[in-house]
Amino acid sequence: MTNKLIETTISTEPVFTGKVISLQVDTVELPDGSKATREIVKHPGAVAVLAFHQDRLLMVDQYRQAMGRCELEIPAGKLEKGEDPMEAAARELEEETGYRCERMTHLHSFYTAPGFSNEIIHLYLAEELTSGEMSPDEDEFLEVYEVSFEEAQQYIAEGRIADAKTMVAFYIWQQRLSQVAGK
Repeated sequence: MTNKLIETTISTEPVFTGKVISLQVDTVELPDGSKATREIVKHPGAVAVLAFHQDRLLMVDQYRQAMGRCELEIPAGKLEKGEDPMEAAARELEEETGYRCERMTHLHSFYTAPGFSNEIIHLYLAEELTSGEMSPDEDEFLEVYEVSFEEAQQYIAEGRIADAKTMVAFYIWQQRLSQVAGK
């Protein structure tokens, strides 16, 4: 990689600061010397958890206002300021599903929409689960489901699962199953 593609920030104008995100407009100098603007959503980052109970994926169904419908997703949530992602993943798993885990493994981190947002999601695998009690946030209403590989595949095909983090997790699950089958 070269530095020929780098854009240099000339100025940043804050536009909005909310509870979860902020929006800014950056003026940048392009590699050819011309100027452009970039609208950027700043996000504190998030975690998502691939967790299995008896070979079935734990998922939560909740209404998503931005989508205007319910969405079946893996447990996930935003990072609190200064929070360790692995601790946040364990917290979100317990809050949303009631399950705790003995072992948490980082699988991958990825950006959700790098064209306009800095949101990064840290994906973890939770193993050796024990059940407990859900304690969702006060404004969070959800239902927990245990989904087989075939059901998840069908839900993706039907558009019932359309959330990127959940689809990434599903394809990592698929890859792991292929590796186990190939041994």
